[in-house]
Amino acid sequence: VRTSHLQIAAFALGTVGWILCTVSMGLVEWRVWHVDNTTIISSGIAWVGIWKVCFISYLHVSPGYKEEFCHKFSGYDSSIPHEIYAAQGLLLIAMFMGLLGLTATVLALRNVYMGITHKTLITRFFLVGGFLYLFSGLCILIPVSWNFYSVTHNQSIAFPPPYYMPPSPTAQEAGAAIPIGIVAVILLLLSGTFSLSYRFPVTANTIMK
Repeated sequence: VRTSHLQIAAFALGTVGWILCTVSMGLVEWRVWHVDNTTIISSGIAWVGIWKVCFISYLHVSPGYKEEFCHKFSGYDSSIPHEIYAAQGLLLIAMFMGLLGLTATVLALRNVYMGITHKTLITRFFLVGGFLYLFSGLCILIPVSWNFYSVTHNQSIAFPPPYYMPPSPTAQEAGAAIPIGIVAVILLLLSGTFSLSYRFPVTANTIMK
C-alpha cells in the first residue's frame, strides 16, 4: 500500500481531468465571436462550439423577447470545417478512454488495498490505465490546440444561411471551454505519468536461524 501513493493521486487527478473533459465537451463557448451587425445577433456576441453555434437574439422568433438561438452542426453541412467533426470524434474518444483508464486504476488499487499480491495483474492494470490517460489527454489536446490557433489567427467559417451567422467576426477570443480543456489535458497527462511510474515492491526473504 505504501508504494501506491502516486497511483492514488493518479486516480484523483484522472477523475477531475475526465470530468473537465466532459464539461468542456458540453460547452458551446469554445470560440467567442464579436460581430458588428446586431440585427439578429442582438448582443453582438456569438459562441462557436464543436457541436453547435449560439447567440442571443431579440428578433429571430419573438420580437421584443430575449431568446438564445442555437443551431447544431449537421454532417450534411459541407461548409463546416472538417476539423469540427474531427474534434467531436476526438473528444468522444477521450471521454471513453478516460473512463476506461479510471476503471483500470480502480481495479489495480482494489488489488493493492485488498492485499492481493499478484504482481503481473496489478502492474498491467496500472500500465493500461496510464496509457489510456495519456491517450485521452492527447485526444483533448488536438481540438483545444486547433481552436486556440483559430482564435489567435481570427479564422472565419462560412456558415450556411440558416445559421444566421456572419461569414467572419470582427474579432474573436477564447471561450471558457479552451482553458477548461487545457487543465483537463494537464491533469490527464500527470495522471498517466503517475500510473506508469508504479513499481511493484520487492521483498527480501529472511531465513531465521
